Amino acid sequence: MAGSDGWNPVRGHRDTPRETGREVLPRDDGWASATTGTTGGSAARPEDVHVVRTRAELVAALGDPADNTPRIVYVKGAIDAHTDDDGTPLTCDDYAVDGYSAPAYLAAYDPAVWGRTSVPSGPLEEARKASYAKMAEHVTIRVGSNVTLIGLGRDAALKSFGVRVSDADNVIVRNLTITDTSDCFPQWDPTDGADGNWNASFDNVEVSGSTHVWLDHNTLNDGDSPDSGQPSYFGRPYQVHDGLLDVVRGSNYVTLSWNHLSEHDKVTLIGNTDDPARYGEQDKLKVTVHHNYFEGLGQRTPRVRFGQVHVYNNYYTGGDTHGYSIGVGFGSQVYAESNAFEGIEASKVLSVFKGTAITARNNLVDGAPADLVAAYNAANGASIGSDAGWTPSLFTRVQPPQALHALVPARAGAGRLR
Repeated sequence: MAGSDGWNPVRGHRDTPRETGREVLPRDDGWASATTGTTGGSAARPEDVHVVRTRAELVAALGDPADNTPRIVYVKGAIDAHTDDDGTPLTCDDYAVDGYSAPAYLAAYDPAVWGRTSVPSGPLEEARKASYAKMAEHVTIRVGSNVTLIGLGRDAALKSFGVRVSDADNVIVRNLTITDTSDCFPQWDPTDGADGNWNASFDNVEVSGSTHVWLDHNTLNDGDSPDSGQPSYFGRPYQVHDGLLDVVRGSNYVTLSWNHLSEHDKVTLIGNTDDPARYGEQDKLKVTVHHNYFEGLGQRTPRVRFGQVHVYNNYYTGGDTHGYSIGVGFGSQVYAESNAFEGIEASKVLSVFKGTAITARNNLVDGAPADLVAAYNAANGASIGSDAGWTPSLFTRVQPPQALHALVPARAGAGRLR
């Protein structure tokens, strides 16, 4: 299907004569290549190939997530979720219902009025929930099985959308800038921690209960609304973002490759509960994370529960908000090799959340070889083990970590498909 301006997605870039939407995950490229592999919408018939430029076109092209018909959806240019079907811009006020307003909410649940021993309840909290639900319905897009969602060219972007791959199989998302997925209606919880916290509920991308998913060459960040630019209320930062790219609720066979993630705190959660029975995750959450550029992030790059997760050839840079990089969570089996960390202390690469072991080999910190497990144990008086109990077999080429400084920032992110 050609666009109205003559763009032909069968040719892709005019100087790159290939149809990128029909490309599939290469053989052995991480866990998403296991069993059936990941082909997305590569088998789509011509009538199921779409070029979209607006939110309304995007929603229509993705269709019913329960429809397993192979389809390819090309995003051309930047699409803003905060527009109505006629393209009219929307603001947070357009989602507010039942008398909700931020000033009224702040006044009602000020700790000097409400106290600090219970979470908000009552009409204004119910109005906040209803307003959030209205916004979520409008900005969330759901990607079903056998779909490739891919950007055309270098400027394809989804602004303020929450991309959800839920209960699906065989999905590819590539070459997109997915930015500023912010919550207009965060909740104040005075019981969260010693001083309370604001909690938001949107992820830029969430893979939930899904299998065979490949996310490649995407750029994810907070755009023009970073949490660092938000005000403080009740002495706590007003947080409007949640995760950047999460893999949760028993998802399996996922490859995250050549993505550029920046300007965010809580980045990638793999597994969202310590309860092994809830989603049957003990033999799931198999994820490969390779050649991603983690730039100036706070934490969770990634944080893992249960899964056999191969983290290799990623390039990390530190920043003022850095807390840790790789989280060793309950039941996790992380195999981290040949990564490079710049501006991050060796003792702060790892953090442990009820995990017992991680394999970490051939990693560099500021250009020098570092034993990440030994550095963590020495700094924390801990005895985390150095054998995660498995050895990865699904990967293409593990490059020397000395090459990553030049290689990964130059090639990771949207607009850099080769």
